[in-house]
Amino acid sequence: MRRIEWPTLALIVGCYGLWVVAGMVVWPVAPGLALAVMAVLAALHSSLVHECLHGHPTRRRLVNEALVALPISVIYPYRRYKATHLAHHRDERLTDPIEDPESYYRARWQHDRMPRWLQGLLVVNNTMLGRLVLGPVLGAAGFLASEARALIAGQRGVRLAWMLHLLGLAPVLGALWVMGIPLWLYLLAVVWPGLSLIAIRTYAEHQWHETPEGRTIIVERSPLAWLFLNNNLHFVHHQIPAVPWFDLPRLYAERRDHWQALNGGYVYRNYWQLFRAHALRTKEPVVHPVLHQTPAPPPGPSLPPPVRPTLGAQSV
Repeated sequence: MRRIEWPTLALIVGCYGLWVVAGMVVWPVAPGLALAVMAVLAALHSSLVHECLHGHPTRRRLVNEALVALPISVIYPYRRYKATHLAHHRDERLTDPIEDPESYYRARWQHDRMPRWLQGLLVVNNTMLGRLVLGPVLGAAGFLASEARALIAGQRGVRLAWMLHLLGLAPVLGALWVMGIPLWLYLLAVVWPGLSLIAIRTYAEHQWHETPEGRTIIVERSPLAWLFLNNNLHFVHHQIPAVPWFDLPRLYAERRDHWQALNGGYVYRNYWQLFRAHALRTKEPVVHPVLHQTPAPPPGPSLPPPVRPTLGAQSV
């Protein structure tokens, strides 16, 4: 293990530095360009958050958290995403609507309790174009609603996670005020597009398969690989999550046939191939094809559909 992974540290410094330059220097002369650059940087920051919660770029957990503590993608607290994402990494439970916090599937009883309009939105959300447009809004709304319930219930660690998030958010909002960028515009033109960029990666990361290994995708090449920190090779990451992002391409290339055989051939050449196949056609059903198909349990408190935080794993 490296003591400090300098490529990751350099990316973190560069991400924040370019964000400041975009807001302070580019925004006054080219507002559209500044917002576009900041959206890309918000997506990159989400990827860096994912890297840090997996124990990079240092050996110290609190240092890694502090390095990405300024949430320029606004929505998701670091510690809340970390808790759900590490639970997601229990591969034997991948895609389970109840056990996997990042599953896009719904249990039959969950789906049947939803109003028809929400069922329809989730169908659209399971097309790739729908995921890019609707996914950030649906994900954020569901996540914030579930977090409000967790806060009211006094769930352990939630209040502290949000306090730390708000402390980090304060200087971000202060910087936007100094730059002269309205918050509503930042949410609309930076946060939403930034999460949409991440949704390109997360759209088909996982599918139901009888074996845990067959549930995670490999996208072999993409010009966006740098933005996703090579998590287009997502199966390799799930097999060895402690490996830093810059080692994933080498590890995949060294044993390409092995990885593809192990995940049952769930492989796409690039994201364009995925988009052509599923831009307007759902890749997966909303209801899980196998798990939790039993009749609805007795009525109780209304449960929201499980929400996949679009940081990572989605992974902001």
